[in-house]
Amino acid sequence: MANINRVVLVGNLTRDPELRHTPSGTAVCKLRIAVNTRQKDQATGEWGDKPNYFDVTVWGNQGESCAQYLSKGRPVAVDGRLDWREWEAQDGTKRQAVEIIADSVQFLGGRGDGEGGGDRQFVPAGAADAADRGDFPPSAADDDIPF
Repeated sequence: MANINRVVLVGNLTRDPELRHTPSGTAVCKLRIAVNTRQKDQATGEWGDKPNYFDVTVWGNQGESCAQYLSKGRPVAVDGRLDWREWEAQDGTKRQAVEIIADSVQFLGGRGDGEGGGDRQFVPAGAADAADRGDFPPSAADDDIPF
């Protein structure tokens, strides 16, 4: 059985992209994305948004494009993989982090859009909201059911 390591996120940048270059000249762009999750407040019973923050690394020409065209608040869609790393800090403590290595970054909305603006929406294949489609997706064969 093959292992799968895929991540698809749609959210907003929490700060401007940071572009650096490796000693060999390869571009490396760091992004930080906020993605809201719907969560029920146990005290009030009300539903609300809980933000989750993710660090994203974008390599090469795509990283340069991100640094050039993206800014804080801009909505983006990221398709990539999780990468776990561990290192020793200067004080000798072991540190670890999980980040997303982007395979593709889709710019959503217009250049002036921030804070979730824009009229384009990225929806990965098969990821329609279950609340919008019921428990099961519609099927072409549904018309053939005799009841």
